[in-house]
Amino acid sequence: MSKGFRQSQAFLHTWSGLLLGWILFLVFVAGTIAFWREGLNRWMRPELARVEQPMRVLAGSQAFLAGKAPDAKSWIIAVATDQSPGAQLFWIPQPKPGETGGRGRPGRRDTQALIGADGKPANARDTRGGEFFYRFHFDLQYMPVIWARWLVGFATMMMLVAIMSGIVTHKKIFKDFFTLRRAKGQRSWLDGHNATAVLALPFHLMITYTGLVTLMALLMPWAVVANYTSERTVSEALFPTAAVVERSGRPAPLIDLRTIAADAERRLGAPASFIEVSDPGDASARVSVSQSAHSMLSSRTPRLTYDGVSGRLVWRSPPPGAAAETAGAMIGLHAGRFAGYGGRWLYFLCGIAGTLMVASGLVLWTVKRRERLPDPTRPHFGFQLVERLNVAVVGGFPFGIACFFWANRLLPVALSGRAAWEVHALFITWGMAALAAVVAKPSRVWPTLFAATGLLLVTLPLYDIIATDRGLFAMIAIGDLMIAGIDATLLAFGVTFLLLARRVANYRPPARRVRPSRTHAVPKLLESVE
Repeated sequence: MSKGFRQSQAFLHTWSGLLLGWILFLVFVAGTIAFWREGLNRWMRPELARVEQPMRVLAGSQAFLAGKAPDAKSWIIAVATDQSPGAQLFWIPQPKPGETGGRGRPGRRDTQALIGADGKPANARDTRGGEFFYRFHFDLQYMPVIWARWLVGFATMMMLVAIMSGIVTHKKIFKDFFTLRRAKGQRSWLDGHNATAVLALPFHLMITYTGLVTLMALLMPWAVVANYTSERTVSEALFPTAAVVERSGRPAPLIDLRTIAADAERRLGAPASFIEVSDPGDASARVSVSQSAHSMLSSRTPRLTYDGVSGRLVWRSPPPGAAAETAGAMIGLHAGRFAGYGGRWLYFLCGIAGTLMVASGLVLWTVKRRERLPDPTRPHFGFQLVERLNVAVVGGFPFGIACFFWANRLLPVALSGRAAWEVHALFITWGMAALAAVVAKPSRVWPTLFAATGLLLVTLPLYDIIATDRGLFAMIAIGDLMIAGIDATLLAFGVTFLLLARRVANYRPPARRVRPSRTHAVPKLLESVE
């Protein structure tokens, strides 16, 4: 391989990784946290007990919906598991005269509820929980979704380019993986960058490529436009459903949903995930059951539809085509919902490696170029911009996340718009950190932000032990390892940030070697000749 080609790939690797590296850092951090979103949904509602009898919760869900929305167009029940905070319910009212009878858009505050482990409506704090990180890692925040996904998609493409060009550039990449030189300035950063990149290289390639697959219809819509006439036909082809039955107007009791769920799980050979009831209380009611995505690799899970009165099976989803099955497997690989606890931890640790890879690459850009500056005390604007953005994003975003968790604990439970204010707290504190990165010296802001983040994370589990009955030791005692694991992980990250803060605060850059200029070398050369 020619040296010129490798140098061109090095240039491509540097700039494809830098220009959108800060967006990639946010995506990696949020996406890595999102691997535990079900656990965070519970952890951020400490009032709720663990679900131990899912069928009891399902019975309570049906009773609640029958009393709250007996004449709704449809009910949607996210079936409770031992990992979830309960059963999430949505309902869509009947369309008013003049409105279309579409599926509607569930999720409004007046058409949703949460049923707890006791089968009754949960009295818990309003929070977005782990769902915030899941949505943020591809929808971002405070901007139109379509633009956010284009931005994340483009950043992901640059990530794939950076990975491939990095493989070409580092001809000794596997040898360098076993080399870690400490306190060597640029070489130490390069060694760390190489180690985190090679350690989880298959994961980095998989998560980046499959992330692009999840956005393929947005990034490359031409195949969809060429083969389908409308969005509806695309949905029908990729997500087939039973034929729609018109509402008859004749009242009829809805069958016990536990009976439907038990039969569906027997036929599917796996737990149910979502139950949708169309026209409940009517003779033409239908009940559709989707298999849990936790039970298989593909995200395109099978679906069964029953008669809502008799309980007779009336439709089964056909096997997906090769293209749909491949896309479903790619999306399933990216989300990792199929993984058990061991697989989930592997995803999480590889995500941390990816986060460190991006962060070290951003910092390495400034470390490498600082030595080449004519006057390191007066760097040019471009260098200052990258350096300040590194502090604001790499140091500021984790600080904002720690404040987000504390807002969940400290904001009044009855506060209007409480879930939104938790998110606002993240961005307000992150903005304050970014402002500090602009007005103060990076050498001071780095350790301050790391220390503040570490202190906030370390004290969170201590607060839970003192102020709630869901503390670390209480959860270990009852065997709730999901919540105990989150507290222990926060404690470990807090200690790590505190140690990092101390290391950065005590760091002293090596003395800069001043090479003698040619004019100074001439007299010495003449003296040696004489």
